Amino acid sequence: MSTVSFSMCVAREGGVAMSGCEVTEPRLRSVLPFEAAAGEVRLLRRAAAKQLSRWGMPAATDEAELLVTELATNVVKHVGEGAAATLILEWRGERLRLEVHDKSRAAPSLKSAACDEECGRGLHLLATLAVDWGTVLTATGKAVWCEIPAGAGRACQRIERAVEALERYDQTGDGFALPGRGRDAGLEETAVELIADLLHWTAARGHDPDDILDQAQMHYEAEVEAA
Repeated sequence: MSTVSFSMCVAREGGVAMSGCEVTEPRLRSVLPFEAAAGEVRLLRRAAAKQLSRWGMPAATDEAELLVTELATNVVKHVGEGAAATLILEWRGERLRLEVHDKSRAAPSLKSAACDEECGRGLHLLATLAVDWGTVLTATGKAVWCEIPAGAGRACQRIERAVEALERYDQTGDGFALPGRGRDAGLEETAVELIADLLHWTAARGHDPDDILDQAQMHYEAEVEAA
């Protein structure tokens, strides 16, 4: 029988307007105790996904499931099989915070890991996916936490990331502005060039560019609908 149990404390606050994106700022919290074991990690991941669905946050589910897996597996590997631990999910407006508490006070460290090294890759994945993460010592042990965008905040982050990618891609260094046109128009032209180059790249590797475009469109529409 599963040892994953569920309890939730919910509190809500009023909305707040953010620059460029209108979002609400609820405070939702879920506490999920679990036992450090491979089978429990799978159940914990499913429980987290179910909770996010209840909160209306399907766009964040894939990343959250992956991070829950890494955080819980870290307890299994470094604290011990069968150790008692707790996952806390908390929706803080634009961000979803994940915390895993255990009774060990040994804080994990982010070290350079070679491709064939299993140990340490989980933290590198955590650092890549999360907008912020860290470790906190508690009265009974420690908590490893991370935060990812949720809802409208995720869309805003994607837009910011796209602008950064376009600016890196363009090599003119002139701010992308053509005579009589603004910076946004230049970014649009750079976006077209980048997409065209990516389609050439996919075709050169035997993929169908139309399939890639269809998949990207479906992914975009799903995230817009979820937001």
